[in-house]
Amino acid sequence: MNPPRVLVVDDHPINLELASYVLAADGLAVATAADALQAQALLPSFRPQLILMDIQMPGMDGLGLTRLLKADPATRGIVIVAFTAFAMKGDEERALAAGCDAYLAKPIDVARFAAQVRALLPGPQAGA
Repeated sequence: MNPPRVLVVDDHPINLELASYVLAADGLAVATAADALQAQALLPSFRPQLILMDIQMPGMDGLGLTRLLKADPATRGIVIVAFTAFAMKGDEERALAAGCDAYLAKPIDVARFAAQVRALLPGPQAGA
């Protein structure tokens, strides 16, 4: 069985490295993108089941990309998780209103992070 695929979209290299390391160590297939354009370019070939989407990015922000992906029949089924350090009052509501399926705040808890992401995966690989 193929491992679940997770795309991490974040403009901070340390966040990308840490999240991808923890998830890969837990057996997930992980790709990374530093911005919305890289994420869009990866989607057709990588086909993630879940995207960890940073909200604050230069160019198109994570909520803008989420709206585009949820409006497209080819990508609307991907679970998108808002993944942000800018956790201010109302941010979770804005993320959910933009189409995010869930919300995880940074910094991550390394000991729990992979389990949190697995719990958000669609279908039988959740919690595997």
